[in-house]
Amino acid sequence: MDWSKFPDLIAVVLLAWAFASVVRHSHAPVSGNWLSGWLLIVLHFSAALFLPAPGIFGYLALIVTLTSLAWAGILFMKAALPYYEETSSHSMVLAMLSCYGFYITVLVLGAPAWLLSISAVLIAAGPLSITLCVARRFHHPLRWFTVILNSVLCVALLWVQNRATNGPDLALNAVLFTVYFGCCVHFWYIYPRATAGAFITIGGFFAWASVFALAPFAAAYFPSSHIESELWNLPKYVVAVGMILLMLEDQIAHNKHLALHDELTGLPNRRLFQDRLANALERARRTSTQAALLVLDLDRFKHVNDTLGHHVGDQLLQHVATVFGHRVRRSDTVARTGGDEFSVILEGPTNSLEAAHVGRSLQDLLTEPMKLEGRVVPIGASLGIAIFPDDAQDMEALCITADLRMYENKRASGIAEGVANSQQPKSGRRPPPRTGVSISL
Repeated sequence: MDWSKFPDLIAVVLLAWAFASVVRHSHAPVSGNWLSGWLLIVLHFSAALFLPAPGIFGYLALIVTLTSLAWAGILFMKAALPYYEETSSHSMVLAMLSCYGFYITVLVLGAPAWLLSISAVLIAAGPLSITLCVARRFHHPLRWFTVILNSVLCVALLWVQNRATNGPDLALNAVLFTVYFGCCVHFWYIYPRATAGAFITIGGFFAWASVFALAPFAAAYFPSSHIESELWNLPKYVVAVGMILLMLEDQIAHNKHLALHDELTGLPNRRLFQDRLANALERARRTSTQAALLVLDLDRFKHVNDTLGHHVGDQLLQHVATVFGHRVRRSDTVARTGGDEFSVILEGPTNSLEAAHVGRSLQDLLTEPMKLEGRVVPIGASLGIAIFPDDAQDMEALCITADLRMYENKRASGIAEGVANSQQPKSGRRPPPRTGVSISL
């Protein structure tokens, strides 16, 4: 056994352990692929301990050492795909894992030149064929970058792999350089932000790829120089630290988002709503324009929760949030300000007629019963509108006015929760739902 690799193995195991601890609390789905990649790095160093083994065991250890290192990079690239859920991405990854693993195996075992050439061609042909098969349905710059990168690698392998002296070594370094240079480009594309985590991770992957170019260069032109293996392994640790920082940065950003947004619907919560309303009123005051506040309270929502369950009520709220968000302008704000209450801020230019038109259109979106989990759910909304500065001069008074008008409409329509429940006959049959709602300005 090569015990000189043991300190590196211990260091990587500790890093993978720390990485797993962070992943356990991470909300990002890609973190699982990152952890799988680092477990393959642990396997890489574990297999490296047995490289001096004689015979077939030494060859097997070398194949596992190199393949696990290449596969780790492919998983890192997969985790950095912006089209992570695209079906063809899984086929692409499986093709790359298979082709790279097959090439490394036949190269280490000293297969005939014709088999080696076929395995090199497969590295380019596999990703290219998958890309062309789905080209009409899906295409992305990173997908084509991967195809071009693998094609360049194929040409390089066919050029150097059969050299009598250092052909296999150059081929292996070309494979690993391609994988980790691809990681560098993928992470640069998916994390174009000026943060410590992004900078360290992208720089670490570039240094990791550079190792496979600098090491053979140093061996060829400076054969007498001795560079410790720890120096070549340093980029691995840099990447691990960078990835942990990326997850922590994402978690902090996620926590900030949760502090200002409703977790169920993703809409701004009351805290963010009040901040945006205050800013909207201040802008309207400075420009001598109007701003409108719309408050919509869902009708019969309590009945849906009581009869169909809270999970159906949650689906209903998510559906309402989606349709409301698509109806208003990007400059306006839709917020969930209560259990079944949604508020909309309409900024200038606006007026009472436009606010009434928007309010009616939002109500119309809910007039048709919705089908959730095979059940038809009738729903509607009561609306209250308040205009700044005509109805109120400050934020608190504007909110009170809109709320009062919404409750007046709910009582006038006779579909408030208490009224609706009291009108149900004892036989259990409900009267037909009423969807018409009056609007007060």
